[in-house]
Amino acid sequence: MTDHQKYLDQQQPHWEEKFTANEVMFGEEPSQSAVRALDFFKKKGCKNIIELGAGQGRDTLYFAQNGLHVTILDYSHKGIEIINQRAAELGVADQVETIYHDVRKPFPLEDASYDGCYSHMLYCMALTTDELIKLSSQVQRVLKMGGLNIFTARNSNDVDYKTGIKRGDNLFEVGTFIIHFFDEETIDAVSEGFEVTEVWEFEEGGLPRTLWMVTQERIS
Repeated sequence: MTDHQKYLDQQQPHWEEKFTANEVMFGEEPSQSAVRALDFFKKKGCKNIIELGAGQGRDTLYFAQNGLHVTILDYSHKGIEIINQRAAELGVADQVETIYHDVRKPFPLEDASYDGCYSHMLYCMALTTDELIKLSSQVQRVLKMGGLNIFTARNSNDVDYKTGIKRGDNLFEVGTFIIHFFDEETIDAVSEGFEVTEVWEFEEGGLPRTLWMVTQERIS
């Protein structure tokens, strides 16, 4: 294990602590990217999607309430508990399946079985470039041909880029979270087997955070 890796591994219990302390940490309204992604998924005819790193489910529940079946892979027990509870309260429990899983490991899902994949800021969490490439290959494996992969990541235009403690690659520990800031080379690295159909830049939050929303279509 590298010196950096031990800090990356410590992020999982940190998320558990944060989600336990605040069950609406990111609010209850869907993100801008979820609203935009739903339009893409609907136009493509997607009905069955995966969400990686669903947090506390604000985007999950938005997708489910708009007719998508969402299978979540997340390594926060507390996050999954919150999502299951809220899905039941909103009457969409049959639209949501939650799986406790570390996305650095092979997905427990069948090949070519999903129409789409969505993740809001999962790609810019405590994952090395090599781990992101492996994750991307798993997304490619489980998507149907022509399926959409839509992810967001804080990018190199972000005000926090290169601040905090460097933890390898373009990873920086800012405050208590480790962030992988994307540049164009990182997008290229995670796009093998995909065609990138759009890179949309937007801002979110009070800093504000500067993100790219990357839309890919599986072509091989």
